[in-house]
Amino acid sequence: MGKKIKNVLVLGCGTMGQQIGLQFAVSGFDVVIFDIFEESLEKGKKRIPRLAEKMAGFQRFSKEDAEKGLKRISFSSDYEEAGKNADLINESVPEDPKLKAEIFAKFNKICPEHTIFTTNTSTLIPSMFAKETGRPEKFAALHFHDLAMTNLVDIMPHKNTSKETLELIRNFCSDSDLFAIELKKEQHGYVFNTMLTQLLTAALSLASKGVASPEDIDKAWMGVMRTHLGPFGIIDSVGIETVWKITDYWAKTLGTNQGKRNAEFLKKYVDEGLLGMKSKKGFYSYPNPKYLNPDFLSGIK
Repeated sequence: MGKKIKNVLVLGCGTMGQQIGLQFAVSGFDVVIFDIFEESLEKGKKRIPRLAEKMAGFQRFSKEDAEKGLKRISFSSDYEEAGKNADLINESVPEDPKLKAEIFAKFNKICPEHTIFTTNTSTLIPSMFAKETGRPEKFAALHFHDLAMTNLVDIMPHKNTSKETLELIRNFCSDSDLFAIELKKEQHGYVFNTMLTQLLTAALSLASKGVASPEDIDKAWMGVMRTHLGPFGIIDSVGIETVWKITDYWAKTLGTNQGKRNAEFLKKYVDEGLLGMKSKKGFYSYPNPKYLNPDFLSGIK
């Protein structure tokens, strides 16, 4: 396990994959971002430089480091080429344990024996597909939040994750300017997401039952908690399609009627192409959503 991490492979060129790949590259690692869809890779190539400029503006890192980092990122849809030199993989593909298992199993045949596998899953746990990775002792969850907002990450091992793997991941996080919280046991949703999921589920239940509009539900939360976002603003930020997939998965897994109604409520937006911030329209319109207007909470003291 003594080999030092130099080459990082990020699986998935969606919003999170782009942020994660950029963070690793700015931290000095050579990064390959892999996706089976060429269209996703092309979008990533265009979006990541803008993302780097945005994050530098937020003082997440300097413009100079951002420029150097961009030169360390390459893109690939070729499994063999992407995986042959990887020292660590971080995966951000859709929240389907079978899909994640299949992808890791494929890269297990390609990657060197020392390669560490990590998943950025939001709601699943590593033990659900650890065996299928082919290297369960070298596998754990390394979960990211919005990197434009925070460098806090979660490390979640499963019962067969080796101590050497955990130590390597800890050091890797430190080298990547990430603040890591290490979970003592597996937990769907980690720490923050466990709390956030309860909030979003409650908000979706209120809206799907017709108790109140998404806008008024946000006003209730923001007006009392004095936050900049309400639950539906958060859903727009995360991505309505992403929240729908997670809600739909757990509704089917647990067989809850309210969960199914919540998923159906979100699916209507997805079917209309209203995906949130990334499509410029969801529960609000962007780049100037109503909740940023001073009048949104007018009258609340």
